[in-house]
Amino acid sequence: MSAGARRRVVITGVGMASPIGHSLDAVSLALQKNQHGIVHMPQWDSINEMATRLAAPAPNVDLAQYPRKKTRTMGRVALLATFATDRAIADAGLSEDIVRSPRTGLAYGSTHGSSSALEEFSRKLFANNGFAGLASTAYLKIMSHTCAANLAQCFGITGRIVPSIAACASGSQGVGFGYETIRHGLQDLMLCGGAEELHFVHAGVFDVMYATSSKFNDRPDLSPRPFDAARDGLVVGEGAGTLVLEEYEHAKRRGARIYAEVVGFGTNCDGTHVTSPSAVGMGDAMRLALQDAGVSAERVDYVNAHGTATELGDITETIATREVIGERTWFSSTKGHTAHTLGACGALEAIFACASLRDGFLPCTRNLDEVDSRCAPLRYLKHEPVAVKPNLIMSNNFAFGGINTSLLIQRFS
Repeated sequence: MSAGARRRVVITGVGMASPIGHSLDAVSLALQKNQHGIVHMPQWDSINEMATRLAAPAPNVDLAQYPRKKTRTMGRVALLATFATDRAIADAGLSEDIVRSPRTGLAYGSTHGSSSALEEFSRKLFANNGFAGLASTAYLKIMSHTCAANLAQCFGITGRIVPSIAACASGSQGVGFGYETIRHGLQDLMLCGGAEELHFVHAGVFDVMYATSSKFNDRPDLSPRPFDAARDGLVVGEGAGTLVLEEYEHAKRRGARIYAEVVGFGTNCDGTHVTSPSAVGMGDAMRLALQDAGVSAERVDYVNAHGTATELGDITETIATREVIGERTWFSSTKGHTAHTLGACGALEAIFACASLRDGFLPCTRNLDEVDSRCAPLRYLKHEPVAVKPNLIMSNNFAFGGINTSLLIQRFS
């Protein structure tokens, strides 16, 4: 490879656990049929001073299939990551030699460690006023890089490990950092993504900020409502998404099936406020992705928005998108289908882009009946998906701390 040459990065495997399915075929069908995974959570009735009762669990995920020797240091979030990664490795047809090669690395994240494990640890700690009875593996389940560390041990990863711990941008940064690592020749293959487990604390964190949906507690079909005038906040979900990113020549030599190509990534920080988003920062992340890919905004066929259905976030994101991409490009959020899966959303939404490119459709924004007049004019996808064969998709995610990401995923040719 000549100095400065760019290596192509392709997606050769995907694996997931999500509120709308655990395979590419399942989530593609769910998005095309406009199905969702939001449910009422009666078990949260006992949580005092919490307004929301909506969430989107990942149902029927077999997390008991792995041997205890591999999982005794894992909480639910790492187990979900293991489930998704195991399926991605199988989907890509990777041999054990390739997975364990020093040329294979991992870029993976979550907002933090396992909340259920932290709850158990804390209850015992304070009930006993000390450390009696606490498991020696407790910290390994709750440490911030629990997904990356446990995946590395479970699958024998010996290459570069990049924990991406950036709240709602964790999954997209995992994909982006993996892409950059391969593009610059540091690894030939990267397992990339993000995960999140469902726990009442996740809902509560946003609840105390008045950012969760509560008006539709008895009508889960009607929330969340990204960009809609009647939206009243986000709904939390859980899941995990893993993408196998591979250098093109490496993939070609082993005869791998290729879903799509990652051609651009931009990430930056607003540098202004921990929770209040900046249209300038969001827009600059999109520009960085376009510059990285060497394409104009006119080339983008569809933008998968972060679109969490929060008051300020939706408005700011639409303003930034219009400024950079314009009004002609299709625009929607899939969080009406999955809710906000936090650390997993960027990876899952990159997988949804693969589904759109493969199957020739664009998902709509569920529950978008009337666009908030304060949102910028865009080509909103409302009510139903459309049969369109996109060539280039932009997937955007934004996190607390002003951390912004933008991925460009292209039809492979």
